[in-house]
Order: sequence, then structure tokens, then C-alpha cells
Amino acid sequence: MVSENGGQKQRELEEDPNVCKERGNEEFKNGFWDEALVWYTKAIKNGEKHKDLPVFYKNRAATYLKLENYTKALDDCTKSLEGCPNDPKALFRRFQALEGLERFEESYRDLRAIHTQDPNNKTIKPHLERMHAIVQERSRQRAQTSNKVTQMFQIAFDLAAAKEKREQAMNNIVVLARETAGAEVMMKEGLVHQIGKLLKVEKNNDIVTNAIRAIDQVCTKSEDRTKTVIKELGIPWFLQILDSNLEDRVSVAQHCMQTVLNSCTGMENKDDSKPVKELVEGNKQLIDTLLTCLVYSITERTITGFARDAIMELIIRNVHYKTIDWAERLVEMKGLFRLMEVCSELEEYKYESAMNITPSSRTIATVCLARIYENMYYDAARQRFLEQIEDFVKDKLLTPDHESKVRVTVALTSLLTGPLDVGNSMLSKEGVLQMILAMAQSDVLLEQKVAVECIIAAASKKDKAKGLAQSGAEILKKLYTCKNEEIRVRALVGLCKMGSVGGLDASIRPFADGSTKKLAEACRKFLVKPGKDKDVRKFAAEGLSYLTLDADVKEKLIEDRAAIQGLIELAKTGDQSALYGVVTTLVNLVNAYEKQEILPELVELAKFAKHHIPEEHELDDPDFVSGRIIVLANEGVTSGLVALCKTESENSKEMIARVFNALCSEQEVRGKVVQQGGAKVLLPLSLNGTANGKRHAAQALSRIGITINPEVAFPGQRNLEVVRPLLNQLHPDCNSLENFEALMALCNLASMNESTRQRIIKEQGISKVETYMAEDHLMLQRAATQVMCNMVQSPEVVKMHEKENDRVKFLALLTMEEDEETALASSGALAYLTAVSEKCCEKMFSPNSWMEIFQTLIANPCPEVQYRGMVIVLNVISANKTLAERICDTELLRMIYGATQLNDEKRAKAIETAHKILKVAEENRLIEENKDADLAPDVFKEQSATIEEIDE
Repeated sequence: MVSENGGQKQRELEEDPNVCKERGNEEFKNGFWDEALVWYTKAIKNGEKHKDLPVFYKNRAATYLKLENYTKALDDCTKSLEGCPNDPKALFRRFQALEGLERFEESYRDLRAIHTQDPNNKTIKPHLERMHAIVQERSRQRAQTSNKVTQMFQIAFDLAAAKEKREQAMNNIVVLARETAGAEVMMKEGLVHQIGKLLKVEKNNDIVTNAIRAIDQVCTKSEDRTKTVIKELGIPWFLQILDSNLEDRVSVAQHCMQTVLNSCTGMENKDDSKPVKELVEGNKQLIDTLLTCLVYSITERTITGFARDAIMELIIRNVHYKTIDWAERLVEMKGLFRLMEVCSELEEYKYESAMNITPSSRTIATVCLARIYENMYYDAARQRFLEQIEDFVKDKLLTPDHESKVRVTVALTSLLTGPLDVGNSMLSKEGVLQMILAMAQSDVLLEQKVAVECIIAAASKKDKAKGLAQSGAEILKKLYTCKNEEIRVRALVGLCKMGSVGGLDASIRPFADGSTKKLAEACRKFLVKPGKDKDVRKFAAEGLSYLTLDADVKEKLIEDRAAIQGLIELAKTGDQSALYGVVTTLVNLVNAYEKQEILPELVELAKFAKHHIPEEHELDDPDFVSGRIIVLANEGVTSGLVALCKTESENSKEMIARVFNALCSEQEVRGKVVQQGGAKVLLPLSLNGTANGKRHAAQALSRIGITINPEVAFPGQRNLEVVRPLLNQLHPDCNSLENFEALMALCNLASMNESTRQRIIKEQGISKVETYMAEDHLMLQRAATQVMCNMVQSPEVVKMHEKENDRVKFLALLTMEEDEETALASSGALAYLTAVSEKCCEKMFSPNSWMEIFQTLIANPCPEVQYRGMVIVLNVISANKTLAERICDTELLRMIYGATQLNDEKRAKAIETAHKILKVAEENRLIEENKDADLAPDVFKEQSATIEEIDE
């Protein structure tokens, strides 16, 4: 037990800056960088006025360099030099940090300062020469770039110049802006000012979009350049360039705004990127201003619908980052009011003050509300969210005119399809449901339309559908007889939704026999001949999304090519409000929904207890499902799915991924998926979204990667990006089929090039693959070994096998597996390793059973395994004489000689290699040295004599 005085003494010691520094030094020497960082930070904190403070900063800088955090290393070196100017160690470490940040001229300056103090310092001489060459080369490139920039500027910003020349010049400016040197030169030459002036008058869309791209590029990964751009142009400028009716321009401007936010927060345009806390704190005001501008622009009356959608999408993409805290800030600045205004907007109300919206605007606003609500992590935050929504609803209801009732009903529909808990809470308020039911029976067409849509949304779950069935079903049946097709189709969807209460259970029929087919036929008519109302087809698809839980309806629909084409054409519009109906229908058609596993024991138990047992329809057998998948693929469903992938709804992304995975389960249609852009959209789906969504997308990518040449399926950079989702499937949570398919796809990828193999290594793929090489599952072990056979072509993997471990030993043991494919892969890996590494040749003798392994390889019944075994032996005896002697002092040489006497065309390569082995043995006098006549056949003696004659 430690005394009180002893504890006090221990605390004092831990607070002593020198003690902290020593502890940091100890951890640093042992390679524990994080621990060293903690102790150096304590030394700095406790020694603010300590004489050795510059040393503490200098040591912490060394740790930051090890962690490759060059920005912090630079800061600490500068602080150290403030206390101890011209300290050579601090200057050298600052040189390293500046080089890491690619600030070469400044790093060269610090090296020169060390050289001036100590001209005989041999340590810095090679660095000085290297940096001098880099600085000279950069100076030369800058001069060249400066000339190019001057030429491009003269053409691009001259409104009188030829159109084609200006377009090419602006395109070249974008290319130059991608390089750091080019971006810096253009910034000095006034690029930002020139573009600001140009965009006020430019009419050519290609030039405008490339000018925006140029700003995007100079801001990329540069906080300093981004701040210069904002200072020159102002944040409102970015909102102005976003305000366009041209989708490509809006998309480019939106990307540019995201780049600005990324540069201020340390994020990148990658799905797993996160804000850097220190950077966010330093740019808090700027980030907050950007959010404020976005929020106030949501309800800006003068901007286009595309711009409004882009603004809400920017919020959706970034609102979940706790570090930038946009979710709660957005609630504080009454952003929910503005989103609810968008949700309540209707094209029927067209005033001068009305907002421009697209068919997707309300859906995007709904997703935005849902995403914000997801980020209300504690009760008080949720309460504030709820109160703000309540205030909006009350404000609308306090003005009991026709328009306010309609708007609040439309907004409630959005809530019921977004943050459902909030929507149900509003619906439960006194008088709200009664108002909606009364509106459904109104004589006013618009009131009827929005009321029916709200009833449909409210019946979101089985229990809710049953509850509404009592009060709403009769109203819907009555409205279905209405002459107006806009009302009829909406009532039809409501009836379809209530008719789907039985779900997948073929034994439950909520409506009378035949009713479901009649409803499906009605939906089909609206889908094929939508009439005047463009929303009719959308509602028909939504109706089918409920009815296609019935297998009879699925088969009837898939036979109707016109209806399928109508569904796909609707998907191709990319209308987010149609997304749910289209994708859910497709999920049902291909049976890609989550299936609950029914264990036989539980079925027997349920029978005994006289409980209901769900029954699967015979038309949902795999053969029927396969047929439906092939029909959809041949009709071009991939194009429709690609168009709908723009959604920010994670649940919708999951459904799209499910359909893609079902399509890719059929080998014959995978080529069509790739041709129509499926592989391209599957990559983001596999990295971002729900856990299930990512799994389905990753499995679809695996299936594509197995069948199609990866160079075709994943061209360019995509073959590197696909590595992570495939490796994510090598996880215990994934089933054996997913593991196997991922390994097969990785095997193909690993055969492509060294860049792809390096990415696999970087993503910790080797350890994952090795785990499956040790699996009891035959197919998994085989596939993993095949991956390793391709991976050993990487020099880095060779080095891994050369280290003190059992990797080579394990591969050697795998060659004795009964499975021929596993033996082929492991012997192939060893043939390569022993060809390039003497160390791996030595390791072939590490298993106790090495003799048996060599015998199995040399006398293998499989010609290919035998050939690879012979190559391994040839490599080993060619590596060095000691290893060769170990081989030749055994029965192995007799077996190799025996192989040369074979007359088998299938084993021609093995026989040829056996001859080479004997020749190497001759050349190294290994045969001559074998004195055992029993082991040495006559041919060996003759060869030895010949060698002796030549020597004499």
C-alpha cells in the first residue's frame, strides 16, 4: 500500500518537466510514438517557463515527424527556434516537416542556415544537394508554367478570341491548376480576380464550368489558397455560381463548395474522410458563415430548383460530422422552418413569391430533415427539433384558410416519409388526423390529392395500416371510383398499401381473392398510359411496390414488357420522389429483401403450439427469381438504377445495392451491368451507407470482378478503389459465400499490376487473406491461397516472407493438401518466392517434414504441381551450394532422375526442368561428391567421369 506522502511524491515527479521529457525519450526510443507524444506534451504544459522548453518542443516535433503530422512538427520546430534561434537540430527537423508539406524552398532555406553555421556538417550534405536539385527544377518548371499561364490567360479571358481556342485555353488552366506549382503561379497571376470578372459576362457554358473547376482545383487541399479565394470572391459568389438551370454547372459549383469546406476542415472527397478538430477550431467562423449562407438560401425565392436541391444536398453530406456541429447549429438558426417550407411547397400555388422546386426538392428536403434528426443524439436536442416542427405546424394551422391546410398536410406527408417519429407525433396532435380525413372527402380536388397522399404515408407499418384501415379504407374505396385519374391513382396506392399487410406470407390475404391482381392491373394501366398528370406514373409505381410482395403479381408484371419499360423509364428520369416506388418494386421482383431464416425446429414448435407459419409462394422459387432478374437486365434496368443513385437517402441506397447484387448473382447479365455504368456507382454504394447496403454493393462488385476482366470492369483508378470494399467482405460478419467471392475477385485484381497489389497491402489485405488460408473451409482456403499466389509478385510481399515468420513454412505445408487447386496455388507462390529470394529458399527446409513436402511435389500426380515442384527444387539448388547439398544428399535426386525417364507429353515441362536440375548438379559437382553407389545411378558416374576429363 502506497503512503499518502509516497503518492504525493509520485505526482510531483510526474509533473516535473524534466522527468516528463525523460519518459518521453524512453518511449520514443522504444518506438511508442503516441505515448512519447503524451509525455512531451506534459513537459511543455508543466514547463512553460522552463529553460529547456525549446528542447521539449524540439523532441515533440521529432515525434510528430514519426507520425507524419508535418503541420504540427513545423509548429513545434518554429516554437523551439523562437526560444533557441539557429539550433541545428530544430532547423533540421523543420526542414523535414517543410519537405513533408512540399514547401521545398523554405525547407532548402533551413538547410542552408545549418550549412552556414557548420559548413563541415556531412550529415546534411546529401540533403542539401538533393534539395538544391529540387528547388532548381521547381524554379525551371515555374518559369515554364509562368509562360504557359500567361499564354492561357491571354486567350481564355479575351472575349474576342475564337470560341474553340478559349475553350481549350480554359481547359488547360484547369489541368495546370491540378499541380501545386501551376496553382501557385496562377494565384500570383490573378486567376481568382480574372475568373470573378469573367463569370459576370461569360455566356459559354463550357468556359463557365471549367472556370469553376479551376477555382475548385486551386482550393483543393490548400487552406491558404482557399482563404485567399474566399477573401477575393466572398462566400455569396459560390451561391451565385450555383444558381443555374444547367445541371452540369450546378453539379460543378456544388463540388467546388464542398472542396472549400474540405480545405477548411481537413476533409477530402472520400467516404471515410473526417474533419480535423484543430483545423475546424481555427476556421470556426468561416465554417459557420458557410452554413448560415446555405441555410438562408434554402428558401431564397430567386434561385433555381436545381440550386436549392444542391444546397440541401451539401447540408445532407456534412450534417453528420459532429466536429463541425452543423446539425444542432442548423436547429438553432431555425433551419428546420426553411426545410419544412420546401416540404410544403406545391407547384399548384404559383405566385411571384413562390419557390422554384424540382420534382425531387421535397424528397431531398425530407432526407435532410431525417438526417438532422438522426444527429440529435440526446433527449434535449430531439425535444428542440420537435418543438420547432410543432411551431411550424401551429403557425400554418392558426391561419385556417384553404392553402394553409393544404401546405401543412403536404409537409406532414414529408415528415411521415422522413423522420417518422416526428411525423407520427404531429399526426397524433388533436384534430390533425380528423382534418386530413375531412380533406380527403372534400370537393376541392387539391385537398383530396394531398390528404390521400398523407393517408398513404401514415400507413407506414402493418399496425398503422390496420389502424387507418378502419377510418381510411372506406374513404379510399370511394375516392377510387372518382372520375379524376389524379385522385383515383392516389386512392389506388392507399388501397395497395393496405392490401400488402400480409407481406411475403402467401397464406395471408387481407383482401378478397383476386383483389390484389385487379389493383395490380389498375397500377399497370397508369404506368403504361400515364395521361396528363406526370405524377400518375410515380404513384402507379408506388402502388406496385406494395402489391409485388405477392408472387402472382410479380410474375404477371414481369411478363408485361410495356409495364417494365414504363418502370425503367420512370427510373431514368432520376426523380427522387419516384425513387421509393421504383426501387421497392424492383427489390420485390428480384426477391432482394431481407429474408428471415425459418429453422425447421421452430416450424415444428409453431405447429405444436398452433401458431401461424409463414408460407413462401411457389413462384418465389429460385428458378422464377432468376428468370425475372434476366428479363430486367435485358430491358436495361441498370441505366435506371444508375440515374436514381444520386439520392442521399441511405435506406434508398441500400435498396439500390440489393437490386444490383441480385442482378450480379446471374453471371450472364454482369456484362450488361458494367456496360451501363453499374460498376461505377457500386463503388460509392459499397463505401457509404447502411451496413447491409455496403455489404450488398461489395458483393455485387466481387461478382463482377470474378467474371469480367478487372481492366474492363474497373478501368483506371477504379481498380484501386475497389480493393477496400472487397477486403471489407473478408470479415466474420460476412457469410462464406461473400468471403469466397471477395477472395476470387481479389485474386483477379492482384494479377493486374503492382499498384493494385500495393493498395491491397496498404489496406491490410495480406493478414486478412492469410486468415482464410488457414480456414477449414476448402473453397475459402483455396481462394485465399490463389490470392497469395498472385500477391507474392510484389517485392514487399516477398520481404514479408523473408522475415522471421512461418509464412514460407505454411505455404510449403499447403502444397501437401489433397485439393489440387490449393496445391497448385501454394506451389506456384513458392516457385516465385524461391526464384527471387535466397532467404525463401532456405526457409523451404523450416518444416520438419520438408523431405516429405519435396517428395510430394516431385512425384505429384498433377503435372502442373509437379512442374512447379521441379522449379522450386531448381531454384533451391541454384541459390547456394549448402542448400543444393541438402537436396542432393537425399532420395530426391533419384526421384528427379526417375522423372527424366518419363515419356508423358502432359509432364513435358516438369521433365525439362528435371533435366535442368541434373545439369546444375553436374556443374556444381554435386553428383561427383555423392559417394553412395546405391544412390547414384550409372548415368551420374558417367557424367562425373566426363567432368573429371574436362578438368584435367
